[in-house]
Amino acid sequence: MTDAWREQLALLPDYLGAHLQLTIVALAAGLLISVPSAIAVTRMRILRGPVLAVAGAIQTVPSLALLALMVPLLRTIGFLPAVIALTLYSMLPVIRNTVTGIEEVDGDLIEAARGLGMTPNQVLRLVQLPLAMPVIIAGVRTATVWVVGIATLSTPVGATSLGNYIFTGLQTQNHRAVLLGCLSAAALALALDGLIRGVEVASRSRRVGLAGAAAVVTLLIGLGVASMLIDRPPAAHGRRITIGAKTFSEQYILAKLIAMRLEDAGLDASTVESLGSTIVFDALATGRIDAYVDYSGTIWANHMQRRDMPAAGVVLNEMTEWLRGERGIICLGPLGFENAYALALPRETAARLGIGTIADLAAHAPELTMGGDYEFFGRPEWAALRDEYGLRFRDEVAMDSTLMYAAARAGEVDVIAAFSTDGRLAAYDLTVLDDPRGALPPYDAVLLLGRDVADDVRAALSPLIGAIDDNAMRQANRLVDVDGRPVSEAARYLLRIVEGAP
Repeated sequence: MTDAWREQLALLPDYLGAHLQLTIVALAAGLLISVPSAIAVTRMRILRGPVLAVAGAIQTVPSLALLALMVPLLRTIGFLPAVIALTLYSMLPVIRNTVTGIEEVDGDLIEAARGLGMTPNQVLRLVQLPLAMPVIIAGVRTATVWVVGIATLSTPVGATSLGNYIFTGLQTQNHRAVLLGCLSAAALALALDGLIRGVEVASRSRRVGLAGAAAVVTLLIGLGVASMLIDRPPAAHGRRITIGAKTFSEQYILAKLIAMRLEDAGLDASTVESLGSTIVFDALATGRIDAYVDYSGTIWANHMQRRDMPAAGVVLNEMTEWLRGERGIICLGPLGFENAYALALPRETAARLGIGTIADLAAHAPELTMGGDYEFFGRPEWAALRDEYGLRFRDEVAMDSTLMYAAARAGEVDVIAAFSTDGRLAAYDLTVLDDPRGALPPYDAVLLLGRDVADDVRAALSPLIGAIDDNAMRQANRLVDVDGRPVSEAARYLLRIVEGAP
């Protein structure tokens, strides 16, 4: 087994245990809500339409959107918003199958039960529910498979799951991680489905019932062991420091670098990766995470809602004061490099059309297709850039940031909103266009800390300030995005630079 596989497998207990927790809690909560609701519907027919309509409407909301909506509603990230969203998704098949199963019980059997003097509750408990059980169990099995699959999308809201493999693997082009995440999720879905099927069969066979009970006990013990692995006790020096990361390779590398610095100082550190820009910022402001790297232009435009474009030093100073005064966030300082948004296109295309600046691009934009990451076209920076230069492209295509560089090289899009420190710019022979009017703000990478971070954490991370230049970050990104090296190797490369090692 190669080191790359060992590195991924070492993460499996944490990811699988957390995924199992999400699934079991969401299914349990969903059953507690859905079965009584379905029984109420069969007793009061007037509720049938509203209850099924609400449950059905929830299913029409894209799962990732529902997960994301839970964060501002609950004002937190992690387990709680994920489990509530998953609970809502589990309800429809259980409600629908329970209602159908009860209503399809032969009316003659119900009349016979009433003739024997049974009360309505006894008819339900002794006749309808037992006869409807196969249909109800089918709904539970459907809900189980749905929840296991959708739980992989909980990573962007800060909940650890097997989705960590998939999101990180897609961003870093680590096919081992993606494969392991997909296979593990499929195996978990099949195992839980088989277990529920065993419980159904157990109602007809004592021997199988004992086997099912043993399987349930084993599952619960496994869940407890996984929880112990996830919730390790903090280091003797204090509580665990949680580091956030957005959804691209550079963020994973920097989060790992920060964790390495803290661990070298004897502090316990963990990372929460693949968070959206707003989610990670709010998580720091509310104390759900303790540190992460952001970019001055992102904070200036997205959070401060500033539209003017002063010099980089002015942006940095005013941003630092605003963060401290308005959000209680400490800006420890810039890391030394800038990762700006930049428009880029294949060098051959730029030469053929005579495009060297964004102003040159504007004349050709109506004939071209532009690609950007899934946040870019909704950001205020894009609106400012578009309006300043009068950019009107034939089409705007949002895609995952890992795909747009290859899409530009292959001619699937003509122009992309690239990141200036991305190693794929040179590897894919893309030309970065100048911004002569300064429409885009500066994007100095800055290390942000929560208000309650202790002095020993600041002391451990201070050497990072000003220690990483553009070339160093570009090379670290290239190690992951082009050469396919692990994130930890790229982080160690930067750590050697920070520590002045050869």
